[in-house]
Amino acid sequence: MPSLTIDGEKTVVVDAGKKLVLAIEDAGIDLLHRCGGNARCTTCRVEILDGDPGAMNDAEKARLERETGLTPAIRLSCQITVEGDLTVRVLNRSSTSGTPAGPRPMD
Repeated sequence: MPSLTIDGEKTVVVDAGKKLVLAIEDAGIDLLHRCGGNARCTTCRVEILDGDPGAMNDAEKARLERETGLTPAIRLSCQITVEGDLTVRVLNRSSTSGTPAGPRPMD
């Protein structure tokens, strides 16, 4: 089973194939996400620090192309399934945004 390290916070073991957004949330990490895992917003962005998150799907690529100033390491956690070890930095927190998280994305 892959390990997921959330930079500066903790490392957890994750079931292979689990959505990254759910793995982060289930680890008890405050992660903002608003659209329910549909790649319609960018609130669940993470920075990939180490590991291979896999190729971007069309929905993620199209959504991130509309943003400016993002590096290739910035990805949408709702569109990544954890298949191997990853280290990520959570970029948006519901606790500091003043916005509650949206509906839990589906598995």
